[in-house]
Amino acid sequence: MNTMNQETAQLLQQIGFEKSDLNWATQVVLILGILLMSYLITLIFHHLIMPAVRKITARTKATWDDYLFNDRMMKAFCRMIPPITWYILLPFAFDEKSLYLLHILLKASLIYLIITALMLIKCFLDSLYEISSEHETLKNRPLKGIYQMINLIAIGVGFILIISILIDRNATAILTGLGASAAILMLIFKDSILGLVAGVQLSANDMLRPGDWITMTKYGADGYVIEVSLTTVKVQNFDKTITTIPPYALVSDSFQNWRGMRECGGRRIKRSLFIDMTTVHFCTPEEVNQFVQKGWITAPTEGNEPPVNLHVFREYALKYISNHPEVNHNLMQMVRQLQPTTEGIPVEIYCFSNTPDWIPYETLQGEIFDHLIAMIPEFGLHIFQRPAGTDFQPNEKNEFITSK
Repeated sequence: MNTMNQETAQLLQQIGFEKSDLNWATQVVLILGILLMSYLITLIFHHLIMPAVRKITARTKATWDDYLFNDRMMKAFCRMIPPITWYILLPFAFDEKSLYLLHILLKASLIYLIITALMLIKCFLDSLYEISSEHETLKNRPLKGIYQMINLIAIGVGFILIISILIDRNATAILTGLGASAAILMLIFKDSILGLVAGVQLSANDMLRPGDWITMTKYGADGYVIEVSLTTVKVQNFDKTITTIPPYALVSDSFQNWRGMRECGGRRIKRSLFIDMTTVHFCTPEEVNQFVQKGWITAPTEGNEPPVNLHVFREYALKYISNHPEVNHNLMQMVRQLQPTTEGIPVEIYCFSNTPDWIPYETLQGEIFDHLIAMIPEFGLHIFQRPAGTDFQPNEKNEFITSK
């Protein structure tokens, strides 16, 4: 600061002024002139340079410059003009007798400049986030937490610089002193540090993207990811409630991501019909002829045992889903018999819809099973169902018998 004061004195001497001759009236005039000059420079930048930059960016084919030189960025840069002007010109308005006041005003200008620089950095990071949100490769990456961490680091550096200005100490000396309290700082910023590390892992391993449908039972999350920030991951559940999850929990715990289902273009149908085992039998000649006429089986050769009605039903069900227009025929289709249980023989239908959307999927699933349940009696089979009160009716002796 002494060097600056000496250079200012030499400059004033060259134009015919002596700093020692400055009275209070001259100082007031000079200060008002400096304030007026900073105002005029800001006005020129706001009304001439900013519109010119807008016109230039509007003519370019690239879109990134529209974000980097948007109104927020230009206004943030405009806020830096007054403190820069004050810091450069204020030494001209003070003599050696007013160095203490000049020292305070220069400190205030520097602090103001640091604050406006932090605001510019935040606007710059917001613009970067908007650019990455539009980019095909980056838009699905959880980058918001990384930008927030960079902004937090910038705020920390700015805070240290402000402290160093206020106490007239070098910033490195303050950083050395903070090293002793690193454990306390890590405790204070534990969630932010863990969130940053988790965000990098989620992004690097492509584990999570905004828009993914995830399920995490531990936190009651079952819905779409709407935001991935430094400290929270917001999930909008299907009942429109919002669940917040710490990012590091997604790395340390297990969660289910349904993105693969959407990318494959289909949603799995995996449901069973339980067949009453007592209705499974070899087909009678009449049933064989009926099935052959309907095209469900080919006529058996002489000497071969007749087909089993359950096998005919499985072949029919597979042919039905294979020809259904809303079933995705590029993915697996299967009708299989599972381990018999006390509830009957499970016959599982396994296929995929041609859309991952929920409502069309449920409509298709209902349509398939409505049809198969209605067709089961055609094969001499019955669905296993536990008896209800209406299945028992009293006879003349008031003895309850089944209604079948």
